[in-house]
Amino acid sequence: MSETRKASYSFLGPAGTFTEAALAQVPEARGQAWRSVNNVGEALADVVSGRSVAAMIAIENSVDGGVSATQDALAKVPDLRIIGEYLVPVNFVLVARPGTTLADVKIVAAHPVAYAQCRNWLETHVPHHGHIPASSNVAAPASLLETEQADAAVAPPGIENHLDLTVLATDIGDNPNAVTRFVLVSRTTVIPARTGADKTSLIVELPEDRAGALLELLEQFATRGVNLSLIQSRPIGDALGRYRFVIDADGHIHDERVADALLGLRRFSPKVIFLGSYPRADQQQNEYTKRYDDDVYIGARAWLDTLLRGA
Repeated sequence: MSETRKASYSFLGPAGTFTEAALAQVPEARGQAWRSVNNVGEALADVVSGRSVAAMIAIENSVDGGVSATQDALAKVPDLRIIGEYLVPVNFVLVARPGTTLADVKIVAAHPVAYAQCRNWLETHVPHHGHIPASSNVAAPASLLETEQADAAVAPPGIENHLDLTVLATDIGDNPNAVTRFVLVSRTTVIPARTGADKTSLIVELPEDRAGALLELLEQFATRGVNLSLIQSRPIGDALGRYRFVIDADGHIHDERVADALLGLRRFSPKVIFLGSYPRADQQQNEYTKRYDDDVYIGARAWLDTLLRGA
């Protein structure tokens, strides 16, 4: 009897990255094949081509905000859905080749986001250092074994278990509460059931560059009692002043208030990309005023139906 083929999940690798730690939180991915990729574009290409059933990508950091590469990719690659989100606490260590001391460090390799989160520590303990950007938090320390361009690297804790490197310092992140939010992206159109602790992600283009356009967009949510946990602008790229907005709204598309807000958005904007409704990683229940409860919308619709029927 032939062995059942394992499903493949893509993540920004190699082994040891925070993205891999996020994928480890997905019950369905356990025991399946994990495919290490070099960037977000490759991860999403795996999903589009069917090479992987889903991809884990970073979308937001509590210190640096939204990950622009991910946001732009989701705006340009069609028919993708977010089916879950996962939070990973972020901290860093400084590693070097065996025999290197902190006093020897003059050049530091680091992923740009990681470098930004450790900048104060580095400027204090390694003054006048230079920075070489790396493609990932594991590529940075791995480069120390491939070239001598850098003397040390910013890396995730535990990297010394994967690579022959020495830890020079621990807990070098400037913010001990830093957290990165990851999302699992698939091509499925099945929307996870609502839990009451949900999030809906969208990308919305402004119809034109004029006074009040952004206010009109935000009013689609405000007038329906829908809170936004994220709103970030990204240039569309076809002209100056043209923007799309990446939005996370509290609630689920099956919530009447959220569904009504989406209808308002679709009437307002020439392009609305629905990225998905899915359970919040923090499991915090969505709060809203009772006048926006489902029963209120259903009752109002029933009242209008009676008028249309001439009752």
